[in-house]
Amino acid sequence: MELKDIQNLIKFVAKSGASEVKLEMEDIKITIKTGSDDHKGEMTYIQQMPSMSVPQQQMVAQPQSQATTSETSPAATEDSKYVTIKSPIIGTFYRKPSPDKPMFVEVGDNIGTGDVLCVIEAMKLFNEIESEMSGKIVKILVDDASPVEFDQPLFLVDPS
Repeated sequence: MELKDIQNLIKFVAKSGASEVKLEMEDIKITIKTGSDDHKGEMTYIQQMPSMSVPQQQMVAQPQSQATTSETSPAATEDSKYVTIKSPIIGTFYRKPSPDKPMFVEVGDNIGTGDVLCVIEAMKLFNEIESEMSGKIVKILVDDASPVEFDQPLFLVDPS
């Protein structure tokens, strides 16, 4: 099973609303747990088994990829006109410069190139994430004070 298949499976499970999914094959075991309101985020555990059987792996992985593609394609076509701003680093996402300050951006705000959209804290350093384009914020994809991964979508922007 390739990394892209695993990422697609995680996205599919998160959108489905399931709290836990376990997948076991001869060569790999995967457990995906989505958090409750108290513990947001996704946790994925992958355990590689010693023996590897490529033909069976392909037979099992292929239907999952097809299911994921068919389920997410309508959403992907709706959002295709928007540009996704992704996290350049791993850290904690903050929408405000400090707790007593207003949010950097809200849905519906017009942004310009170089505008600060959020802050990501990594190793006690606060990194300002600036817009590389002009447009209008359509959707904020991450909750304030949530952990983010590298290349995780943060904002949807309408460039028109």
